Amino acid sequence: MIKQPSSIFNNVIGPIMRGSSSSHVAAAVRIGILCKQMINGNIKEVTVQFDINGSLATTYHGHGSDMGFAGGLLGYMPWDKRLPQSLNEAKKKGISINFEVTEYNAKHPSTYRISISNDKNEQLRLDAISIGGGMIEIQKIEDLNVSISGDFHETIILLKNTNEEAIKNLVDIIKQKIAVIEFIDYLINDNNGLINIKTMAKLDDSIIKLQELIPTANIMKLIPILPIKSSSNIDIPFINAKEMLEFNADKNLELWELAVLYESKRGNISQEEVYEKMKNIVLIMEESIENGLEGTSYDDRILDRQSHLIDEAQIKGKLIPGDVINTVIKSITAIMEVKSSMGVIIAAPAAGAAGGLPGTVIGTANTMGFDIEQKMKAMFAAGIIGIFISENSGFAAEVGGCQVECGAGSGMAAAGLVQLLGGTAKECIDAASMALQNILGMVCDPVGDRVEVPCLGKNIMAGANAIACANMALSGFDKVVSLDETIIAMDKVGRMLPGELRCTGKGGLSITQTSKDIEKKLSGIL
Repeated sequence: MIKQPSSIFNNVIGPIMRGSSSSHVAAAVRIGILCKQMINGNIKEVTVQFDINGSLATTYHGHGSDMGFAGGLLGYMPWDKRLPQSLNEAKKKGISINFEVTEYNAKHPSTYRISISNDKNEQLRLDAISIGGGMIEIQKIEDLNVSISGDFHETIILLKNTNEEAIKNLVDIIKQKIAVIEFIDYLINDNNGLINIKTMAKLDDSIIKLQELIPTANIMKLIPILPIKSSSNIDIPFINAKEMLEFNADKNLELWELAVLYESKRGNISQEEVYEKMKNIVLIMEESIENGLEGTSYDDRILDRQSHLIDEAQIKGKLIPGDVINTVIKSITAIMEVKSSMGVIIAAPAAGAAGGLPGTVIGTANTMGFDIEQKMKAMFAAGIIGIFISENSGFAAEVGGCQVECGAGSGMAAAGLVQLLGGTAKECIDAASMALQNILGMVCDPVGDRVEVPCLGKNIMAGANAIACANMALSGFDKVVSLDETIIAMDKVGRMLPGELRCTGKGGLSITQTSKDIEKKLSGIL
């Protein structure tokens, strides 16, 4: 299957979720949901193995992968308020979930090797990965390679004791009977076969009675888990900054308009629908800030409420003057506090970096009196920068360090601020490039196995960097290195970082004595 281009609402600004980490909680929920759809009857026992050399081996509990996976098996969505109790609820429902750390030389640092059995003694094995920002991919079913990301309706047909000729004949029959297939693929391994049918709509049983055609097959039907579906007919106008600027040379569109156009083409949906989706997201972001400023509490976290301290210090005249920067600091902090208390946030581009982009753009907009329409336009401008990052790097700290989470959020926010101030598309691009150049090499080293410290400070730094770079671009500063080149450099730098500095808890601040003591305290050892 041809790789599908990134979507603003799938890959960049989203999902709507609860929890500390999109790579852990939201991704694990989505993997669990697909697992639930793949097996008949009632799930009785599940074993999840994490490779000892990957990132999940040390972080799956503290970052909430176990909680998220259990929630997905129960049918919870990433924003479900029941997620914190999901492990206990699974146990109550008679589902035994075991998490093991072993060695199997996983190619990706965030790999789930899963074995499921139901009350009929049927078993299923699969491999899945968390790609970053809540995005996932099922890569194997029963040792047969697949690529399932949750952006299609999928029909999976598993066959035993078959051969290539039989599967080819079956595929030909299916093609004749189903006219709405977007992609169909098959493979065979040791007389076991798999056919994967991808469609944009759910296949009606009346279209083709697959079970009658192949009565011994195991047929799975999966529904999409992503907000924007994919298709075989996607005609996007550009995929990087250079192409976008060339496309816009004779159009003079603002960056937000280019983003709306891109997402409309990518999702095969109207520009009005794109606009409404962003409006809902901005309203959730604003609500997160308001809820954080009202005060949050949660037992299993490091930091107590702090967002209110900015206003208190400002009243006393203790702060360096700056209405915008101080509002941005408290707005970012408010979102991060909601995140750490399992409140609803938007991963933008990831949950660990959920405060930087919205806190900076909305905090600035509120201080300067901009309305929701202008905030939405700024968020669209940020979103298209995220597309370019997604296509040429990604948002997984496990792969590229925190430069691809908080750092990426900073570049996106810089472009959003320039859009907010009426800058051109080129000025937005230049601001993003300068902001990303400033964060190359930022490591991911969470303290106490929680996504709080130094995450809060890095989100605030991302905001301050974005403000500075937005002003530099609006003033006409030379970015020197193009955005596309900077993104590629960022990806290469991230992959050069040692594994200890990529969200494994094995380096940096993660291994200080303070961090170890906090982790023991939160786990009840101290």
